[in-house]
Amino acid sequence: MESIRVMIIDEHPLFRHGVRWAMEHSDHCVMIAESNDAGGGLEQARTHNPDVMLIDAYLTSGNALDLARQVRHFSPQSAIIMLTEQEDEEQLFQSIKVGAAAYLLKDIDAEELVEAVVKVSKGIFLINDNVLSRPHVASRVLRTFREMATEEEPEVTPLYTPLSTREIEILDYISRGNSNKEIAKSLNISDQTVKNHITSILKKLNVNDRTAAVVHALRHGWIKIHPTEA
Repeated sequence: MESIRVMIIDEHPLFRHGVRWAMEHSDHCVMIAESNDAGGGLEQARTHNPDVMLIDAYLTSGNALDLARQVRHFSPQSAIIMLTEQEDEEQLFQSIKVGAAAYLLKDIDAEELVEAVVKVSKGIFLINDNVLSRPHVASRVLRTFREMATEEEPEVTPLYTPLSTREIEILDYISRGNSNKEIAKSLNISDQTVKNHITSILKKLNVNDRTAAVVHALRHGWIKIHPTEA
């Protein structure tokens, strides 16, 4: 496995040092560039085209979201991880819209950060579990994804889907914002059966959470886009 080429833009030298240490002591990553400001970081990103780019969500030298948007435009293969010191729902949603692969708290352990870098480099979408644990937040994220899906051309639907008919049905319910209990009631099955199906879905699609599974299914045309609820 080739080393994952990582770059960071963050204004705090000590934090950059910690991230560099974590990457250098991993078996999979190498730090190729770092910057303490948005402008310099953007130029370095153009030069190096990193596999994964870590960006402080609250840069004072520029708008982190605009920076992420520009990177995604000229280097779409670069996965972006937004790093934040505090959970911010609006920042999370905006990060999703500009194509960030992950939105993580800065108090993450070194091992967890390396694991996240490895996952996003493989195209896996991550969202902070603490954020998604709040149902109203997860529901808003799903609505955001549905809006995004209506603005983009869906990918060509493959000849087959790895999911069963029941699994696609459950994903469709999730896309409408239904909880596991609501899905179980609608399908007349147990809560545990719903959980088992969701576990199977995540494994088959190689994604980390329900939301990422819905996005995957929407963009492949496996489930329909429902009108956004008020």
